[in-house]
Amino acid sequence: MKNVHPYTEVNEALKSLDNGGRFYNLLTQAEDGVISQAELGKTGGLFSDIQRMILFLEVSISKLNQDEKDLVVSKLDDDLKANYLKYKTQHLLPSEVEEQGIVSSNLILTGVPKLIDSKSDFNGFIMVPNMVGGVTTFSLIPLIDQYDVYELRDEQTSESFIIAHSKTSEKLPNKKIIVAGVLKTLETDKTVSKPRFLETLYTVQD
Repeated sequence: MKNVHPYTEVNEALKSLDNGGRFYNLLTQAEDGVISQAELGKTGGLFSDIQRMILFLEVSISKLNQDEKDLVVSKLDDDLKANYLKYKTQHLLPSEVEEQGIVSSNLILTGVPKLIDSKSDFNGFIMVPNMVGGVTTFSLIPLIDQYDVYELRDEQTSESFIIAHSKTSEKLPNKKIIVAGVLKTLETDKTVSKPRFLETLYTVQD
């Protein structure tokens, strides 16, 4: 999980993102007016996870106004624009996720996190892949064993939504923050609808 400091100036964003890529990206050039996947990956410290790259881009330009955001997006090359549309990030309130959230999609939420005690009766499970003899199998692991689990409270309605935050990262503050990640489902004994949670990949903390 990474804390992101969004750009506050559009020219700063364009210069940072249009960076020429890594030294082995011979076909990209810095400040040529086109932002490629290699350049976005370099800025975000990512190599191949295009969905996460798009989420990083959304978070990094989140404090620009709409015209400035549109200008940055207009500089993406054709492949990156296509992926931007494919992995378009939802911006919702915690109270809106159950009805409007799209599972496996990028999602940005704003709210106040409250840590759930590890001894609570929270009992959702996640599927964890295991490689055995070249064959991938899956095990059910309690979410609370792998992540710090928080209720992210919607200040407007006082409703909350579950978010999962890596145990290896610093604890989230009990104040209004922005969290970004991928909306996933929990494995439980329910057969009709599976509970949802946000796997947090990025935060914005002022």
